[in-house]
Amino acid sequence: MNIENAGAVILEKPVLNILYQDEYIVAVDKPAGLFVHRSFMDKDEIYFALQLVRDQVGQYVYPLHRLDRPTSGVLLFALTQDVARLMGQAFSERNVQKTYYALTRGHLLDNGIIDYALKEKLDDLGDKNVSRDKEPQSAQTHYQSVATATLPVPLGKYSSVRYSLIKCLPHTGRRHQIRRHLAHLRHPIIGDINYGDNKQNPFFGEHFGFKRLMLIAKELSFVHPITEQKVTITAEFDTQWHAVFNELKWQALDI
Repeated sequence: MNIENAGAVILEKPVLNILYQDEYIVAVDKPAGLFVHRSFMDKDEIYFALQLVRDQVGQYVYPLHRLDRPTSGVLLFALTQDVARLMGQAFSERNVQKTYYALTRGHLLDNGIIDYALKEKLDDLGDKNVSRDKEPQSAQTHYQSVATATLPVPLGKYSSVRYSLIKCLPHTGRRHQIRRHLAHLRHPIIGDINYGDNKQNPFFGEHFGFKRLMLIAKELSFVHPITEQKVTITAEFDTQWHAVFNELKWQALDI
């Protein structure tokens, strides 16, 4: 089977789907596998969301938050420095509501708050001069079980493969927070090569025909810094997500 890999270098210039745009703010649907901007990890990369959005809207843009390369979904930019400053304040004061969906290993039921402090995640090169003796930082994520499913396929010592669709609302914004919090619950996100399951991930790739982190930044909601109106921006599940929904009989979910 030819397995699509969202971690592969993007060779053909993508056209990003613009989810929202006015004279102050633009939001795009970032595909899995695309870096937001250049970093020391991207020596082979050709395209970046910052560059692509700038080219599409025809002006300089200011990134307002980050999404990990393997995470897809809503990515927000300001079109002026003043709006970037105001939105940066909204993010830092936690006045921007972020909603994610994750496909996880096992049946994670009910809902709750994961209140588990996280050590700052540092890069060996990019953060080589940063102290590694910092205390863990407070981190909270609200989670809700949306659906569960079982595939009657043996894997390892188990007779079946179980999945859950989890809605996550992070209250803090630590690096890899949702990925690390769900792994802490022993329900890691499918396709997570850092914190995931080394049996489930290969099985998922073989069974569904693609490899990627199954985490989407589905929605951002905030008060517009200029108009003072509430703005809610939503990304759609892509074809790979829908392939999973079809296989797991989740087509009727209202999300």
